[in-house]
Amino acid sequence: MKIRLYVDEDSMARSVIRALRSHDVDILTPLDTGMIDSEDIDELEYAKSVKRVLVTYNVKDFARLHKAYLTAGKTHAGMILIRQQEYSIGEEMRRILKLINALSAEQMENRAEYLGGWK
Repeated sequence: MKIRLYVDEDSMARSVIRALRSHDVDILTPLDTGMIDSEDIDELEYAKSVKRVLVTYNVKDFARLHKAYLTAGKTHAGMILIRQQEYSIGEEMRRILKLINALSAEQMENRAEYLGGWK
């Protein structure tokens, strides 16, 4: 199955979301889902419940959550971790598109992918 995205509140750059949607990427934000002001773990659980890979600039906290989930034997739908202000909008979009075209939703389960690895 093709990857569908859930962009957390920290990562709701409208320009990137518009760019991805213009390339037919299925993407939801906390504005779409009523998840504004939610805790990180709640956003990760929401993404899991709707089978969407979570996209975040909050690398430190979500990397920690990923490790905690694996240690506890819990599952999530996957994460794309992006270092904030490291890429232009176009570069960020190209890397995300490359990742979602290379991996399936099933391959992303319980996986944390750093966008820096997708050149």
